[in-house]
Amino acid sequence: MEIAENAALVVVDVQQGFEELDFWGPRNNPGADDNIASLIDVWQASGRPVVFVRHDSTQPGSPLRAGHEGNGFKGYVEERRGKGGAELLVTKDVNSAFYGSPDLDAWLKGAGISQVVLAGIQTNMCVETTARMGGNLGYDVVVAFDATYTFDLEGPFGWRCGADEVARASAVSLHGGGFARVVTTEEVVDAAG
Repeated sequence: MEIAENAALVVVDVQQGFEELDFWGPRNNPGADDNIASLIDVWQASGRPVVFVRHDSTQPGSPLRAGHEGNGFKGYVEERRGKGGAELLVTKDVNSAFYGSPDLDAWLKGAGISQVVLAGIQTNMCVETTARMGGNLGYDVVVAFDATYTFDLEGPFGWRCGADEVARASAVSLHGGGFARVVTTEEVVDAAG
């Protein structure tokens, strides 16, 4: 695998509100935050661009709603902002970072960036939706799977899936469907070094 010299790391919704497990329920992958931090460190050390995406929920009671403490980035992300090369903050109120402000697609194209590496929360929601749209828009999309996490989920017919199962299904759909290459953080770090 190759990571382009100007590949953008897109850090999706790594916000304090996702720590409110009474709201979200059980999660998977407790090592995700360490992996996300290591990717940001590698990107900043190499001068590659980092995009920080924040979900400004419009749902009353959401831990991610604007003005609520949970809307802010987790501490380790906030500490790293502004410490590297090119950086962009995208805010959104839908799943895809490509429907945020400012326009992520325009920013990437304006900088001549054709490869994006995704990490963040939730694997099957905003990370997956951003990956699918990125693939549809023609980007070379890489998802650092173990730098993402999600929560148990209930769907139709009373069906429930645990967070690991939900995350695996997302990875299979993205990778098997040709939207993105789903890899490990270690593979990305090794290729970016």
